[in-house]
Order: sequence, then C-alpha cells, then structure tokens
Amino acid sequence: MLEVILFLENEPVGVEKFVKMTDLSEDEVMAALAEIEEYYDTYRHGMSLYENHGAFQFLPSADLHERLRSCYGRRVDRRLSRAAMETLSIIAYSQPITRREIDNIRGVSSDSIIRLLRDREYIKVVGRKDVPGHPCLYGTSRKFLFEFNLNSIAALPRLSAIDRERFEESGEEEA
Repeated sequence: MLEVILFLENEPVGVEKFVKMTDLSEDEVMAALAEIEEYYDTYRHGMSLYENHGAFQFLPSADLHERLRSCYGRRVDRRLSRAAMETLSIIAYSQPITRREIDNIRGVSSDSIIRLLRDREYIKVVGRKDVPGHPCLYGTSRKFLFEFNLNSIAALPRLSAIDRERFEESGEEEA
C-alpha cells in the first residue's frame, strides 16, 4: 500500500500521512519504508526511495540521471536565477520576513521573484506581521527543505558575521 501512495502522490509524503491513510502505526510505516528502500536499492529497479525531513518520495536512481537527461532532454529549466537564489537565501535565513524587509536587504523590489518562489512552492506565507497593513510573512516550505536536502532550517550553513550583520541592519527598516 505504501508503494501505491508514493506513486500516486505528486510530492514527498510524510510519515503522518502514511499513518492516516493506512492501518499502520508510525513504527510499522518506518519499518515498511526501510524494507521498500532496501528492496529498490538491492534489485536496482531504476527508482530509489529518498527521504528528507521525514518525507519520502520515489525518484530515478542517481546513476540514471545522465541517461534520462540524454533521452528526454531538458523539459523545463528549473534552475533559479542569481536574484531568486539571493531572495530565497534571505527568506531562509531571516524567516519569518516581509516582502519589504526582503527589498530593504536586497536594495531592489522582489515582487516578481517572490511570486516565482511561491509558484515553485519553495516559500509560503507563514503569517502576517502585526504592523499597519499586516503584510505577509514569508518562510520556506517543506519542498525547499527536500529540494536542498536539508533536514531542517537549522541545517543551513552558518552565515559569516558580515552577512549576518547585513541581514540584521537592512531588515529592521519596516515601516
């Protein structure tokens, strides 16, 4: 049943969802997922079970990436621009953060980049700031953690003192 759920879901599936969709306990789900992972790794089916931050997903095995790219080409360029990576980094390190605080740190408008990051589900609205106008507060999503192979935000590399100071000084100017 777990394999079927993994194939039908469009995104990584958390243990709690498996528990909710089956009659299995959390321990039974984890044991079954370990068996599935071992089976796919042992018999080399071309798929592997990947886990990140408690969510699981079937993806093509790493050894097939080049072959798949040559067969299917690049369907969509999913890379992020330098500006999008900068904005995503600001959000990841400063969350929760408003658009205006992001703009203050970057020195330019980030509207279109925030829209792009939301469309790709790397960030999400996590609340509203308690100031006039109640602007949206942005934070990273579970997909961000999965795509960047992080177990939690705490796993992000530490900022240098200069970068940390830049974030703190520029982000304070909310009015």
